Amino acid sequence: MNQADFTFIDLFAGIGGFKLALSANGGKCIGFSEVDKTAISYYCKNYHISDELNFGDVREIKELPKHDIMTAGVPCQSWSIAGKNLGFDDDRGQLWNDTLYLLNQSQPKAFIFENVKGLADPRNKIALEHILEKIRTAGFYANFYVINSHDYGVAQNRIRVYIIGFRNREHYYRFKLPKPVSKKVMLCDILGLKKNSLSLASEEPKDLFGQPILRCSRPMSLSSKNGFNDYFLFNDLRNGKTTIHSWDIAKTSQRQKEICLMLLRSRRKRIYGPLDGNPLSISHFQSLDSSIEVGELNELVEMGILKPVDYRYEIVQSDIEPLTEQERIVLDNAVDNYLIIDRLKTQKKLKVNRIDINSVIQSLEQKGAIRCIEKRYDFKNGKISSGINGINRIFMPTSDVFPTLVASDSNDYVALANLSPSSHKSYKEQFLKDIYFKKNYRKITKPEACRIQGFPSSFELPEERSKWMKLIGNSVSVPVIDQLIKAIIKTGVFETTLPKENNSSEICVVNSRDIKVKSPLISP
Repeated sequence: MNQADFTFIDLFAGIGGFKLALSANGGKCIGFSEVDKTAISYYCKNYHISDELNFGDVREIKELPKHDIMTAGVPCQSWSIAGKNLGFDDDRGQLWNDTLYLLNQSQPKAFIFENVKGLADPRNKIALEHILEKIRTAGFYANFYVINSHDYGVAQNRIRVYIIGFRNREHYYRFKLPKPVSKKVMLCDILGLKKNSLSLASEEPKDLFGQPILRCSRPMSLSSKNGFNDYFLFNDLRNGKTTIHSWDIAKTSQRQKEICLMLLRSRRKRIYGPLDGNPLSISHFQSLDSSIEVGELNELVEMGILKPVDYRYEIVQSDIEPLTEQERIVLDNAVDNYLIIDRLKTQKKLKVNRIDINSVIQSLEQKGAIRCIEKRYDFKNGKISSGINGINRIFMPTSDVFPTLVASDSNDYVALANLSPSSHKSYKEQFLKDIYFKKNYRKITKPEACRIQGFPSSFELPEERSKWMKLIGNSVSVPVIDQLIKAIIKTGVFETTLPKENNSSEICVVNSRDIKVKSPLISP
């Protein structure tokens, strides 16, 4: 068998990021598994294959045909910061068990599994150890790596966990994680700036598909140039030199700006509540500045900058009938006969039971079981990823990277002009004047999203933005898989068949405090 001649099965295939990279390195796909109808359609359309190769739902597969390498982008919401962090308490987390069952059943020579960075976070240490233990008992030698796609030639800040394993010990020890590429793709390469703003390297770098990549003329770092950030963040919950607040956009007085900044600087203090950000009552504001009046806060509410929050409830009657199961669960979380909204948000039982706290509280209040005894004020724009007026971040063309592409799309934009600031103050002023108020910005296009994820710009996807963003955001970064499969091939795993070793006595060790490339999980 030629070293670049191997077969593979593509689980949770999506639109085929794994397939594109493995096929480009000599792999032959003998089957895939996907349940999303749109993804299946475009997988088959782009790769000119029949949907008869689709094994269907992973949970229903009992046996896989013999193959050399298994790939799987196991659904990640259970471990994602953007999700509820429920892990194996989420049905989607259970898909790991189905994947590991098929790994044990089919016994390929190697595998690559991909998941979100959150799987390697300390809070998920037990879950990761469980997955690695299952891999070990299936007879494989494996390690996990935390990789940023940008290091392997993708103009995107996309950090993911890759678990790579081999059935044979020798191949495991031969595997070396590829070094990051020296010539990285930048955002300006993707946006296609005018020729006179670019310069070609002495030797044109080419992407995975043989297309030349134009280089930006000035060197770039990941976050800033000459002390200036490469993007502006629209956010009321954080502060920075390139942060745009709602009170920067609206016509507000200096006094109103000072009240907003007071809330911004104080809301994360533990004395005001258990969350990373807590609303403040009028008494809290007056303890910081005794001259503040309720009317001033209500004016900011009318302007759409602040919002009133019903914060603390007293239980009036707990034996009202009928009560739903969810209402009883919420009432059981009372402390000293009070329900505090922010405390309820921290309770795992409420998350596991998918309880909508606000609707349950409203129902209990309507039934006369509870009554609000404390109101507070918070920012109306209370979700960082939602931004302000539909904008989260606007990236300058000089940025090295675009943020992680996600299935739900994001409120991230690219500016259509560069700025020449002389100070942080002038930078922000120029941005508001020449970029924001002139609407000199846009979202990335479909071909740009493809290239940001490492696909060719001609890759066929649906016309509707929400549909193609879902498919691209759920995919793996093709250049990362390209580098990983090249490294796997170098081990010789597809050249010869070595006897399978009995590793049942090996011990799997995980150091979850270090989220860089981990030391081998199986000792020599």
